[in-house]
Amino acid sequence: MTQLALALCWAAQQSADASLMERYIQGLKEVDTSKFLVLSAIIFSIGIGGVLIRRNIIVIFMAVELMLSAANLNFIAFARYWQTQGSLYAYNGHVMTIFVIVVAAAEAALGLGLLLALYRNRETIAVDEINLLKW
Repeated sequence: MTQLALALCWAAQQSADASLMERYIQGLKEVDTSKFLVLSAIIFSIGIGGVLIRRNIIVIFMAVELMLSAANLNFIAFARYWQTQGSLYAYNGHVMTIFVIVVAAAEAALGLGLLLALYRNRETIAVDEINLLKW
């Protein structure tokens, strides 16, 4: 109830300053770094949830790729921020993103190869039934 009241107060203040649509359009034109970071955190959380909850190893691979994409989004967001600040190292984020993409491609190729070999031996891709490395 308190949050609803705070939201209504916030909306009343926003409508007094400028129309909400004008602020929305301005927000779309001038996207700041914090929005990218929040989006990246959400994508990374979805990836962690996929790794922790799902039992299918292919879905786990896809969740790991989602987490790597969130890291890439962070690198690009900071590179964009550094470019606007006029830093000499403004392209470090782009270089790191390319490096992460290359590592992710290698990880996917190796992981899918191991998964194919595992499926041929065990005929399952469920994580619970894979116990080759357990004592």
